[in-house]
Amino acid sequence: MLAIASYAQHLNEILSELSAPAKQSVLVVSHRGDWRNAPENSLQAFQNCIDMGVDMVELDLKKTKDGELILMHDNTLNRTTNGTGKPEDFTLAELKELRLKNGTGCLTRHKIPTLRETMLLCKGKILVNVDKGYEYFEDVQKILEETGTANQCVVKEKIPYQTIKEQHGDILDKVIFMPKADLCKPEAESIIDSYLQNEKPLAFEVRFSQVNDKVFELIKKLNDNGIKVFVNALWPAQNAEHDDDRAVELKQPDESWGWLIQQGFKLIQTDRPALLLDYLRAKKLHK
Repeated sequence: MLAIASYAQHLNEILSELSAPAKQSVLVVSHRGDWRNAPENSLQAFQNCIDMGVDMVELDLKKTKDGELILMHDNTLNRTTNGTGKPEDFTLAELKELRLKNGTGCLTRHKIPTLRETMLLCKGKILVNVDKGYEYFEDVQKILEETGTANQCVVKEKIPYQTIKEQHGDILDKVIFMPKADLCKPEAESIIDSYLQNEKPLAFEVRFSQVNDKVFELIKKLNDNGIKVFVNALWPAQNAEHDDDRAVELKQPDESWGWLIQQGFKLIQTDRPALLLDYLRAKKLHK
């Protein structure tokens, strides 16, 4: 019971921080779960994140032949399982016979999870970020309703406000939607403005392969409007070389994660969740 209460308190704190612009803490998002210590997009990878105190896990979706949503990043089963072919060519029962591979390609005992199983595992404990899966928006929303987890799932896509309103306006208020923009693209500002002028999201994901005055201006615009800005620290092209490997392999965390924090980013997606948590806790930016 104490563990359940602790999880619930952590989730409430995450939701509070996500909606409070003045908060100085930084939320940690783990890319495909803790994939260095369990297969990517597996229940164990997410449980590891829950146990270490990560705030949000990112996942990817595919649909089976019989219409079930499963966790899978690639278009084929080949890299992450002992199967071959496209997941949409198999039923859920057939896919459940397969085993997941770990990061080095070795088979494990873990099975491909469904979105439903994942949301039930994460319920009341951690936020979930659907990356590849916008095309299943309405199916996702139904599962969130059925599992009582709509308040802890973030769905995202790189589209202007008018498009998301036209496509899913009837259920847009039932999930947390996070827009995306590449700040080095000419359409970035118009996408951002489309939300600022209509309905401000809680968070906005950005990427930038280089930095210039316009990039800094757009980051500041989002921060000035009380929107939490989400950045990927996964590889250099997403953050102008302020990435995880610079922090860990080059031993330059202040020049990578620290730099991102200085620019006002409040959600950092990482492939090094434990190390990023250690860094933030040392800076008193995470509990």
